[in-house]
Amino acid sequence: MVFQDIVAAVGVVFDAVTQAIMAMSFGFAMVPTAIAYAIGIVGCLAYGSVLPISMQAETIALAGTMGKDIRERLSMVMYAGFSMAILGGFGILQKITDFAGNSVVSGMMAGVGIILTKVSIDMVKESKLTGVVSMVVGILIYVFTQDLVYTIVGCVVVASAVSYFKNGKVEVPASASERKLRIHKPIVNFNVVRGTLALICLTVGANIAFGGITAEMAGATANVDGLSVYSGLADAFSSLFGGAPVEAIISPTAAAPNPMWSGIILMGLMVIILATGLLPKVAKFIPAQSIAGFLFVLGAVVTVPGNAFSAFNGADTTGVLSGGVAMAVTAVSDPFLGMLAGIIVKLITVPLGLAF
Repeated sequence: MVFQDIVAAVGVVFDAVTQAIMAMSFGFAMVPTAIAYAIGIVGCLAYGSVLPISMQAETIALAGTMGKDIRERLSMVMYAGFSMAILGGFGILQKITDFAGNSVVSGMMAGVGIILTKVSIDMVKESKLTGVVSMVVGILIYVFTQDLVYTIVGCVVVASAVSYFKNGKVEVPASASERKLRIHKPIVNFNVVRGTLALICLTVGANIAFGGITAEMAGATANVDGLSVYSGLADAFSSLFGGAPVEAIISPTAAAPNPMWSGIILMGLMVIILATGLLPKVAKFIPAQSIAGFLFVLGAVVTVPGNAFSAFNGADTTGVLSGGVAMAVTAVSDPFLGMLAGIIVKLITVPLGLAF
C-alpha cells in the first residue's frame, strides 16, 4: 500500500459520510451499518474485487421515499439484499440484463436520475436557505472541477456552515445513535413488495453500471455477480439490525495504485466511524439538505444525460421506444415498473408494427 491508496480512500469517506447523513434523515441507524462495510471487506478479499461498496444516494433515496415508515424501508432493503445475493450466487444477474437490453436498463437508470433530481428539489423546499446555498455551490464546483468528490464536500461544507450560523445545531433522529444491536422484524405488504422489486431493479442497473465504470478505472473486469453477492448480503444483514443499505458506487479508489486495498481501507475507515458512534455526533452540524446540490448534480447532470445517451445512441426504433418508456415510467413511479414497462414495449413493438 502507498500514500495514494490512503488518500483515495479518505476522499471517498467524505462522500460516504454525507450519504450517511441522508440515510439518517430517513431513520436508518448508523452503528448496524458498520456490519455492511465489514461484509464488503470480506467480499472484496474473497473475490479479489476492486469494487468496494458504500452508502449510495440512489438506493437510500428510493427506499426512503417508497417506504412509508422505517419498518417498511428496512424490510424492502432486506428482501432486496437477499434476492440480489441469490441472483448473484446463481450467476443470473447478467442474464436478466441481457434479456432486458441496454436501452431498457439505461433508460431505467436515467429515470432514477430524474427521481434524484426531484429529491434534491424537495430538499430545497424543506429548507430554502440551506438547499439553495448547497445547490448553487454544488453546481459551480462541478462546472469548474467535473469532480463529484469536490462537489459533495464543497456543497456540504458551505451549506452546513451557513445553516449552523443561521439555525444552530441539527436535531439528529434518536434511531441514528442507537448503539444496541437488535433485530428488526421485517413485514410484508403491497408497498413493501413493490419497493423490494424497485430496489432489485435499481440495484441490477447500478451494479452493472457503477461496477463496470469502477472496474474500468482500475483496468480490471467487473465481477458483477460476485459484487451482487457481497453487496446483497451487506444490505440484508445491515437492515436486519436497523442499518442503511450499502451498495456499489463509482469509487475513485479504483484509480489508486492498489485499487483493492484502497477500497478495503475505505470500508475499514467507515466501520470505525460508524461502530464508534462518531457519525451522529458529526451530523449535528450537517443538515440533510446540505447535500441537495450534490443530488441535483448527480441526478440531472451526471445520471440522466449519461444513461439517456447510452439508451438512445445508435438504438433502433425498438430500443428508442423501450428505453424512453422505461425512463418515463421509472421517473413517475419506480424502477421496477419502469423496467417492466420497457421490456413489455420491447416485446410488442414488432408484433404491433411500431418498429421500422
